[in-house]
Amino acid sequence: MSKIYYTLTDEAPMLATHSFLPIIRAFAGSAGIEIEVPDISLAGRILANFPEYLSEDQRVPDALAALGELAQRPEANIIKLPNISASVPQLEEAIAELQRSGYAVPDYPSEPETDEEIAINRKYSKVLGSAVNPVLREGNSDRRAPKAVKEFAKAHPHRMGAWSSDSKTSVAHMESGDFYGTETSMTVENDGEFRIVFYGGDGSESILKDFAPLLSREVIDSSVMDISALKSFVAEAIEEAKEKDILLSAHLKATMMKVSDPIIFGAVVETYFKDVFEKYAGTFEELEIDGKFGLATLYEKIKGHPKEEEIKEDIEKAIENGPRIAMVNSDKGITNFHVSSDVIVDASMAALVRGGGKMWNRDGNEEDAVCIIPDRTYAGFYEAIIADMKQNGAIDPTTFGSVPNVGLMAQKAEEYGSHDKTFQVTEEGKVKVEDRNGNVLLEQNVRAGDIFRMCQAKDAPIRDWVSLAVRRARLSGTPAIFWLDKERAHDSQIIAKVERYLQDEDLAGLDIRIMDVKDAVLETLKRAREGKDTISVTGNVLRDYITDMFPILELGTSAKMLSIVPLMNGGSLFETGAGGSAPKHIQQFLEVGYLRWDSLGEFLALQASLEFLAQSTGNKKAGLLADSLDEANAKFLANNRSPARKLGQIDNRGSHFYLAMYWAESLANQNEDPELAKEFAPIAEALRDNETKINEELIGAQGDPQDIGGYYHPDREKTYAAMRPSATLNEIFE
Repeated sequence: MSKIYYTLTDEAPMLATHSFLPIIRAFAGSAGIEIEVPDISLAGRILANFPEYLSEDQRVPDALAALGELAQRPEANIIKLPNISASVPQLEEAIAELQRSGYAVPDYPSEPETDEEIAINRKYSKVLGSAVNPVLREGNSDRRAPKAVKEFAKAHPHRMGAWSSDSKTSVAHMESGDFYGTETSMTVENDGEFRIVFYGGDGSESILKDFAPLLSREVIDSSVMDISALKSFVAEAIEEAKEKDILLSAHLKATMMKVSDPIIFGAVVETYFKDVFEKYAGTFEELEIDGKFGLATLYEKIKGHPKEEEIKEDIEKAIENGPRIAMVNSDKGITNFHVSSDVIVDASMAALVRGGGKMWNRDGNEEDAVCIIPDRTYAGFYEAIIADMKQNGAIDPTTFGSVPNVGLMAQKAEEYGSHDKTFQVTEEGKVKVEDRNGNVLLEQNVRAGDIFRMCQAKDAPIRDWVSLAVRRARLSGTPAIFWLDKERAHDSQIIAKVERYLQDEDLAGLDIRIMDVKDAVLETLKRAREGKDTISVTGNVLRDYITDMFPILELGTSAKMLSIVPLMNGGSLFETGAGGSAPKHIQQFLEVGYLRWDSLGEFLALQASLEFLAQSTGNKKAGLLADSLDEANAKFLANNRSPARKLGQIDNRGSHFYLAMYWAESLANQNEDPELAKEFAPIAEALRDNETKINEELIGAQGDPQDIGGYYHPDREKTYAAMRPSATLNEIFE
């Protein structure tokens, strides 16, 4: 039997799966396709890593590890929904919830001391941050807006905020001492091994990472974030925001960059509240308060302390005396400095650009902002976009071109694979990357508090990335631009490889260019404003930033993109869009029983997955399912059946009903397989005849708080009950 692996993840996508999965299984079963649902949620990953703490009936398989092995086999057909890339506060919340539910998993030791705590910390490090993507992404990314989605966005344009040429909004970044300025890079000649060693000024040595493999022709980098220079820069950004009398905000990637960016976030928080951290240094040490966990954790830890009110008053005084802080949720008083995982740069900056350069203040009003993006490596991307918006105004979604992306991400390429090679040093000295023979490959001078980072990008993924970009350019007849900064050490190595591997490709009639990031931004925007498409060909991190920014400008959301990862060993991974809005959607559902999550990304991924299965296995029924789902998706868009904006209207569950109805109708009306048409004709008829009743049942379930038995590890039966409230719809599919 053919298999599709449809991942169970977290938050809103997890809820949507409980509604959509029975529908998928009903359709797929007609073609002999089994839908397997591996649990790669945050809670599932925690439980899988600590079987020794659990009873026999509580233990779960390591679904992520199994999927990682599958991704290296040609039969892999994986649909991957957005998952939580956990920050430490999210990890601790999930652990606490599991413990309340009777799972005796250990607490997270943030500063381990004993051997047992060190072992527990190492296990939890496998769960933190971008734990999922590096394991599954055994191929490079092909991400684009399907034609039907793009046409719908042009016909039904979303709201865009107005940009003014005198907008005060700006990006603040470091001029020295950042990862960009300190980066060194080289291409390895031969297979071998490397280790990372700290050498203290007193002659001491400490192995930060023991020997690990190096492959010939791979690119390796090292860089340092100077913590002292970072704090000086943040102080200057604070003064800039005060002088301009606008909001101050921080924009980082503390989920994916789980080691470095929480530390950088902490430096921002501690610099803004410098007087508070100095005044209460003893109390904060006693309570183990660390700026990298933000104000939310600080408030939790001082709760009930004799100095609680005094500390809160001083925090308020600092905010009154400093520039106003941008808000994540004005109604709930959650600032941009509350939780590092709330300030995901790709989502937050895309929202700012779409909103006319504005962020929300404490009163729920929009204001300009100084946006802190410390590292120049990618700050220039946003700086160039803001400059273009000030000069040319907001884009027009009805005429704007499209910006597909081909992203280098296979085999833990670049920064997203750096977690096990990123360290905050505790004293002055040198960090060296050495080979087996003691030869120094890379070297950095460091001081106490600095962040050292090493990255790798293997040659085979780079070669595959170049080839994929050329194939996409030829198939779509679209120019492709490699976004590579010749002044950056890493990119200079990549440029040499791209130029070399392009020589092996047939480029006749193609427009393939290599441009610095800022130039690529401006050229791409210029073409898009003229209605022209341009493929962006980028590294892993820029891939994330671009595939939020441009879809949000083009489509109003990044959830409607088709993301295909042709795996290097022959299988395919289909990703279903961004999960930046997932926490807000599940919170709304728990409060009022209304889920606004749009599953179009899942619909698109499922169609591509069925098409791949048909091509790779010769399953003709799978091909008919794919073709009919393609028709259903087009009809779904034409009739605007995505979740509405208000309670009392169609939500995620209603959108699943309409997709199912359109899909069944398409199958019933096809002529290639009479048996399949006969099977789905009564289903299509029943869905159509009961449309009003099903809608009444689905919408009637809205309005009340929902109990699903947990946020991170919900009760399966309660969740199915909440997400399948239409007895009529359920009966048709059962």
